[in-house]
Amino acid sequence: MENTKKALEKIEVDKIALAGGVSANVFIRKEFYDLQKEGIKIYMPDLKLCTDNAAMIASAGYYNFINGKNSNLDLNAVPNLKL
Repeated sequence: MENTKKALEKIEVDKIALAGGVSANVFIRKEFYDLQKEGIKIYMPDLKLCTDNAAMIASAGYYNFINGKNSNLDLNAVPNLKL
C-alpha cells in the first residue's frame, strides 16, 4: 500500500482498478477500499470473479498431454504464449 500511495501522489490520479487473482485477497481489498476515505475511487470486480488462471493452465496442459505434447522439467513460462 505504501508503494500504491506513492504512485498516486506521483502521477496525480484519483482512481485505481484492481483485478486478477490478487484482487481476491480480502486484506488487499480492504486496504484498497480504505483509500476511498482519502478520495480515491476504487474499481474492482466482485470477489466471485477474482480468480487466477490455474484451471485454464491445467486444462491447456491436459489437452496438450492427450494430444501427445509433452514437456521436460526445464520448461519455462511464456507469458504471451498462444494456446
